[in-house]
Amino acid sequence: MSKGKLQKFAEMETFKNVFQYPYSVIENMPFEMKGRWRNDYFHNNNPIVLELGCGKGEYTVGLARLFPDVNFIGVDIKGARMHKGAKEALEEKLDNVAFLRTNIEVIDHFFSEDEVQEIWLTFSDPQMKNPRKRLSSTYFLERYRRFLTDGGIIHLKTDSLFLFTYTKLMVEHNSLPLLFMTEDLYHTDVIDETTKQILEIKTYYEQQWIERGLNIKYMKFQLPKCAKLEESDIEIPLDDYRSYHRNKRSGKDVAK
Repeated sequence: MSKGKLQKFAEMETFKNVFQYPYSVIENMPFEMKGRWRNDYFHNNNPIVLELGCGKGEYTVGLARLFPDVNFIGVDIKGARMHKGAKEALEEKLDNVAFLRTNIEVIDHFFSEDEVQEIWLTFSDPQMKNPRKRLSSTYFLERYRRFLTDGGIIHLKTDSLFLFTYTKLMVEHNSLPLLFMTEDLYHTDVIDETTKQILEIKTYYEQQWIERGLNIKYMKFQLPKCAKLEESDIEIPLDDYRSYHRNKRSGKDVAK
């Protein structure tokens, strides 16, 4: 591990807005703030919104600036990236921001029933060869339902046509209420001003994708607690790339 990363990890240990509970910790130490985020950390009754796979925290911090009466929690396992957003939030005295360093597979260990109102999935890895790892898969949606309010909102913002198509098919197959969808976010005129302001928060990697001429896709849908969720069996063409700075994929051409 580089000296810079070690320094960031050491500094993160002192950040009051960062909670670090990877697999190795959560197995031996229950998260006592589960169900008590509003009382014990935010000290208010405002809605809670998660960004899963928050990276450097650009969206988490950007949303917190726009909406001081909403609580935002960025979640990722990569602490060196998270350091940037956590430090910015502290420097700007954004009391409505927290960061949780953990594996998203165990996200339901940290929140109680109905504790969260919305979830953002911003530029998640498409995981084209492994449906179980896709953050919009039924595997993860079932976990979200354990702590998301009934009819809570899921936002997906992505450069991946594969992930966008996969999520769209999953929403259609399970008759989930679709609130909005566009395959070309920055050339869409039907978005209201508040939503446009939110969606124009751009992450570092998003800027790279836009410069490469890629369309940014966005959808939001509700996740009711009733009815069992099922995967669609329709095959989807794979993307020519996985994400910025990664090699092109190889092997099969379609996946479900």
